[in-house]
Amino acid sequence: MAHRVGIIAGDGIGQEVVPEALKVVRAAGVDLDTIDYDLGGARYLRTGEVLPEAILDELRGLDAILLGAVGTPEVPPGVIERGLLLRLRFELDLYVNLRPMEGARIDCVVVRENTEGSYAGEGGALRKGTPHEVATQGSVNTRFGVERCLRFAFELAQSRPRRHLTLVHKTNVLTFAGDLWQRACDEVAAAYPDVATGYDHVDAACIHLVERPERYDVIVTDNLFGDILTDLGGAVAGGIGLAASANLNPAGTGPSLFEPVHGSAPDIAGTGRANPLAAIRSAAMMLEFLGEADAAARVTKAVAAAASLSGTTSELGDAVAERV
Repeated sequence: MAHRVGIIAGDGIGQEVVPEALKVVRAAGVDLDTIDYDLGGARYLRTGEVLPEAILDELRGLDAILLGAVGTPEVPPGVIERGLLLRLRFELDLYVNLRPMEGARIDCVVVRENTEGSYAGEGGALRKGTPHEVATQGSVNTRFGVERCLRFAFELAQSRPRRHLTLVHKTNVLTFAGDLWQRACDEVAAAYPDVATGYDHVDAACIHLVERPERYDVIVTDNLFGDILTDLGGAVAGGIGLAASANLNPAGTGPSLFEPVHGSAPDIAGTGRANPLAAIRSAAMMLEFLGEADAAARVTKAVAAAASLSGTTSELGDAVAERV
């Protein structure tokens, strides 16, 4: 039976890399029933809508969602990010953001808590636009949210050869949230005696990712720190243009969402210079999550084989499809 997958190509180079990802998936012999959704900055500018309720209801019934990139310079910051990307994470309970980082010096996966922390939206502004303006932005950390993220990370670490997990936080300054994360990590670790654990402050982790990235196997961290660390790790692994991600609902109560993290890159849109490998690698993560392990492995291997090639967006897509 075909997997029902929602396609949000979005804006900019998202419109160019998603077709290449689908080309490779089909070359791998996987049958997808795709439904296209017009969402992103262009739709907002045209209609004033970000994510209509009717579309959200449709998305809930799918097996997965593949997203290219969203956002245009004409849309104010935060409108699409909060109204589309973050809303999908919250509404579909995509509580794990999974980011593999693979390169000559690094073979690591970051498990980022994806629905709490600084992105939960707690805060506000007082006397905005005056000399006495006050802005607050809270960080929400629940035992439920932290523990389910940690359990996913420990299960992942247990399945990898090195069986090592590093908690990254800032426990010496963020003594409330950090204490919750550290205590929960220690308690969950007791159920996984074969997984070795470590801890790094987030600033130290940034240094280690640059100087000694090979020290990491699985990193688990909160929403904001994970956002920063994974972009840095993507650069270490070969560039943000190669970075793939999965926003997972491991409980299966809704579809999971897969996307490259390079953004819509309007400066190169339409030039044929967009690298589709991150979108293709994200599609491979989608296949694995859908139970298509063999196809996922072949696509991942083909992406690695094509990583050193140059060419247009379509040419690189063809090169990966041929290698599958």
